[in-house]
Amino acid sequence: MKHILAITALLLGTATIATTAGADEVSDTLESALAAYNEGDIQYALEELEFAKQLIMALKTDALSAFLPEAPDGWTREVNSEMNSSLAFMGGGTGAEAEYSMDGQQFSITIMADNPMIAAFAGMIGNAAVMGAKLERVGRMKYMNQDGELSGLVDNRILIQAKGAPVEVMIPLLEAIDVKALEDFGG
Repeated sequence: MKHILAITALLLGTATIATTAGADEVSDTLESALAAYNEGDIQYALEELEFAKQLIMALKTDALSAFLPEAPDGWTREVNSEMNSSLAFMGGGTGAEAEYSMDGQQFSITIMADNPMIAAFAGMIGNAAVMGAKLERVGRMKYMNQDGELSGLVDNRILIQAKGAPVEVMIPLLEAIDVKALEDFGG
């Protein structure tokens, strides 16, 4: 029982980061969970807590998606709204991905935050030469270039990857990412 209250308190605290429009639905769902708990309907309380968690994750995904650059002139951008589903199988975290297309060419940029597997990239990027890769400097960031796939780390917890097009096509979009603001991403 105390576990449910602790989760509710955590989610209520997290809900304060939500936007005003999203906060109402999150708050309502959390209040519904608490009411169900107080009525002794534990199963419904758990369902409401899970739903509130999904709403909050959607808010985090939207916030992370805002860092994906707009499509360059002549290109289109399609944001993948299912990114977080695949992250659940890799230990969690938040992710955003966009596919950029033009005249049969396409590439993607992926941003993943707070996934346990991201820490492994720090060592890989630091030892790019040993792995047969080279480093590309994009602004103040260093990206490991492994066969045209670029991978860079922000604050050792946020991974940015670009793949599918020549490096010279992807670098201008990577330059457009506000890396300084991304360091402060948390919600």
